[in-house]
Amino acid sequence: MTGKRKRKLNWFYMPAVIIMLAFIAYPLCYAVYLSFFKWNGYSVSKDFVGISNYISMFKDKVFISSLRNTLVYGFVCTFLQQVIGLTMAMFLNTKFKGRGIIRTVIYMPAMISGLVMGYIMYFFFQLKGGVINDIMSAFGMAGYDWLGNGTSAIGVIVFINTWQFVGVSMVIYLAGIQGVSQSYIEAATVDGASAWERFRYIILPLLIPALSSSVIYNLIGGLKLYDVIIALTDGGPAKKTHSLATYIANRYFDAERAGYAAAIGVFSFLMIMVISMIVNAFFRKKEVEL
Repeated sequence: MTGKRKRKLNWFYMPAVIIMLAFIAYPLCYAVYLSFFKWNGYSVSKDFVGISNYISMFKDKVFISSLRNTLVYGFVCTFLQQVIGLTMAMFLNTKFKGRGIIRTVIYMPAMISGLVMGYIMYFFFQLKGGVINDIMSAFGMAGYDWLGNGTSAIGVIVFINTWQFVGVSMVIYLAGIQGVSQSYIEAATVDGASAWERFRYIILPLLIPALSSSVIYNLIGGLKLYDVIIALTDGGPAKKTHSLATYIANRYFDAERAGYAAAIGVFSFLMIMVISMIVNAFFRKKEVEL
């Protein structure tokens, strides 16, 4: 009877399985299939080219640049989000008037679409009429073309993505800190541990599960960054700010190289999956069991 009941309950999983197959498994398998063809994205015929698209990737200077940018968007943003988010969480865990409002304000950017955020910030960093340059002009300084230089444009994108989602890290760490038993903190205080020692040897080890969740969430988000880049630079200037995600769209729609775009997409998927698995395995070994 129990076995029959379990088999009947398994049918409740089917809607989720169907949705996953329709919107995740099928597109992924079709992308792998397309990656072995030369196709413009709309014609009936496709030319089989084997692994030529994958070989072409590593000869493509823009792909290499996009890969490097993707790693910067992923790892640099994640590092900054963890440091700033944890600092904010430690500060906002203390009791003072207005801390709830501050928490809300810090988290609010995460509720805004990345595309909308990109368009909003464009008016801050544009060369003519940008808020930043207007402020600089008011102090007698010359304006700067923040988005017209590849290096500074990447820095702006990193800043915006970090600022937009640092609130998510803050909330995750805040939940983790509030889950730490005060008895450990009180015992360490009685033993003469300093504030840094309490953080280093008690709070931080117990935050490993929260750290793992925050790092993986932010890392995946940074490695597949798309909307902010499209709104701010559209991959420019001279294709210097492309991520893999934006370069896929560029190759598919602008260059009409759907097979090549699919190959980049497959590579991007595998890269993000492998990095996520490595990071997750690393944090699993570090978790503290109570």
